[in-house]
Amino acid sequence: MAKLRVLFVCVGNAFRSQMAEAFARALGSDLLEAESAGLAPAPALPAVIEEIMAGYGIDVSGQYPKGLEEVDPAGFDLIVNISGYPLPLDTAVPVREWEVPDPVGRDRAFHEEVARRIEERVRQLVDELRRQGS
Repeated sequence: MAKLRVLFVCVGNAFRSQMAEAFARALGSDLLEAESAGLAPAPALPAVIEEIMAGYGIDVSGQYPKGLEEVDPAGFDLIVNISGYPLPLDTAVPVREWEVPDPVGRDRAFHEEVARRIEERVRQLVDELRRQGS
C-alpha cells in the first residue's frame, strides 16, 4: 500500500511545521511520508527546536527551512496548515487547519508546550489514518 504524503505548513518552517514533520516521521513512518514548508522560510532551524526534539529522542539536525515552491504542494495527499494564515495555494489537495500558537520570540517553556500540542495533534492524525487503513 502506498504511503499517504502529508505536508505540514507554518510561517517560517522553523518551529511548528518542523516539529510536526519530525513527530509524523517518528510516529507514523509506516503509513505516511511527512514533509514541511513555510510561507516565508526562516534562514535556519533554531537550536531550541533541535534540543526539544532530542528530548523526545528525535533527531532533526538534517531538517532545514524551505518554502512551498521547494516541495510542490499539489503532490501531497493532505496538507496540514499550522500557519494561522490562508495558504496561497490553488490545489485540490485537502487542507486541515490546526490552531497552534507561534512560539517565535517566546521562552523555552512555551516552545515545549507547543511541542506537546503538536505531538498530540500528530498522534491523533496518525491514529485516524491507522483506523482508516484497517
